[in-house]
Amino acid sequence: MTISAIFILDRKGKIIISRDYRGDVKSTCVDRFVTHICDDELNVKPIFEDDGINYIYIKHQDIYLLAVSRRNCDATLVLLFLYSLVKVLEEYFERLEEESIRDNFVITYELLDEVADFGYPQTTEARVLKQYITQEGQKLHKAQVHVPEGVTGRYPWRPTGIKHSKNEVFLDVIERVNLLVATNGTLLRSEVEGVIRVKSVLSGMPELRLGLNDRLQLTPSGQGKGRQQPRDQKKY
Repeated sequence: MTISAIFILDRKGKIIISRDYRGDVKSTCVDRFVTHICDDELNVKPIFEDDGINYIYIKHQDIYLLAVSRRNCDATLVLLFLYSLVKVLEEYFERLEEESIRDNFVITYELLDEVADFGYPQTTEARVLKQYITQEGQKLHKAQVHVPEGVTGRYPWRPTGIKHSKNEVFLDVIERVNLLVATNGTLLRSEVEGVIRVKSVLSGMPELRLGLNDRLQLTPSGQGKGRQQPRDQKKY
């Protein structure tokens, strides 16, 4: 996934702020995007290509967040990145609107500079960004900046230094069967929906391996034993 540039536009398609990551597109490409929007906004897809440039955008409140790329990037990842960017900006401004971006121009540009590096997504966790980008929009001096471990860590969403008196993991498997049967007993439709819920109470970042026992079987009807007990159960 490589983004050439990101543009934040107002409802009329005018650029509020932009960040050019790779220098391979011009800001005039926004004019083509505005043309597509003005022609028929309802039928414009969130992903389209024009003159060798891929346009991927989302609309939030009264603004557009537009990502352009010269390369054949993964469009779904770019969309996910744009939605994550919205959440980050909302964490800083509470409400993401045209006015909030204009009032916080400096901090917005700092965030655009940090969430991606040369077009590659870097950090989209607001909790991590707030540790070294202040809401006042003033960067700390280099000698005083302390980059959090979450920025370079493998799991930025998990805080460091978590400690519990007892390490436990609770695993619940919930399944639901839906059937549609005709009056003559014929099965018309059936589906099984399942969800696995995990509650982790683990200290630090340990390696956890879970295994499911596939030897649980139903006994034939009439034997009166119900379920056959699983064998060779192991604890993990």
